[in-house]
Amino acid sequence: MSDIPKDTLVVVIDGTQGTTYRNRSEDGGLKLRATGDLEPKDLADDGPAGSQPKEQSPGELDEATFAKQVANYLYKRAQRGDFQHLVLAADPQTLGQIRPSLHKEVTGRLIKEVPKTLTNSPIGDIERSIGAA
Repeated sequence: MSDIPKDTLVVVIDGTQGTTYRNRSEDGGLKLRATGDLEPKDLADDGPAGSQPKEQSPGELDEATFAKQVANYLYKRAQRGDFQHLVLAADPQTLGQIRPSLHKEVTGRLIKEVPKTLTNSPIGDIERSIGAA
């Protein structure tokens, strides 16, 4: 049994892609349904949040920019009231990049972080990893 409420938004990302899910379980368990894909947009025009080390590679800059884009996406959805609870699953580096960009409106709804790469994993593996975290 999980402690993830029904209709929780679950975001599974890495530095280059992501998928959003909703928990559809009625009994406090986890039954995820995919609801959309997240992809970086206009990375060269956007840029990462905050100051970045000079020795960062172009790929690392793109990952940091994507993390900022996901944080902005979550803030817009939170403002619209699209979710009350959020689970964020990402590799540790992406989690570290996205945390400083998350608005308090989003962090106030964040009920669980899963520091694990789960993009490209079957839904059953994602559900088990979130349940075990």
